[in-house]
Amino acid sequence: MFLPIVAYGHPTLKKMSKDIDKDYPGLDELIASMWESMYESNGVGLAAPQINLNIRLFVIDADPFKEEYPEAAGQKKVIINAHIVEEEGEEWSFQEGCLSVPDIHEEVMRKPRIRIQYYDENWEYHDEWVDGIVARIMQHEYDHIDGKIFIERLSAMRKMLLKRKLADITEGKIEVGYRMIFPKTKGKKR
Repeated sequence: MFLPIVAYGHPTLKKMSKDIDKDYPGLDELIASMWESMYESNGVGLAAPQINLNIRLFVIDADPFKEEYPEAAGQKKVIINAHIVEEEGEEWSFQEGCLSVPDIHEEVMRKPRIRIQYYDENWEYHDEWVDGIVARIMQHEYDHIDGKIFIERLSAMRKMLLKRKLADITEGKIEVGYRMIFPKTKGKKR
């Protein structure tokens, strides 16, 4: 089932998410719906806060980047209760976008290598180093479960220049190809 994506300005996107346990109600169905929602909106990652749930859960599929970034091949993961414990390397710039911030793509600086600890959908524990584009996708989604959006990583000047576009997103004055919940309209819009 497609779950509507919450838009920039929605209060859920600003809250720190909580860990869950394997008895979280309807977890398998939720994960299946997150995959469907991510693919239908042409994303490579989707975090639970983007579907109005403040839990530490996100899904990623880096495969669309495999041509340019070989490390992306086969990197489809469910990430539960993630915690980034280390970051390494010189920050690099990459143009990021976000399903909650449609039609805005900006250069964001991030570390190229992270150590992340998490559980997968089978509740197997992982403690791994991740590099390159996969690390970037994970960091982007990780920001969501920590109550942050990539816009917050931009300079004050860049944020000021985007102010009108961001207000339009919050007010639902945009056209998107998927259902969204806009905070200033108190409803869903296609």
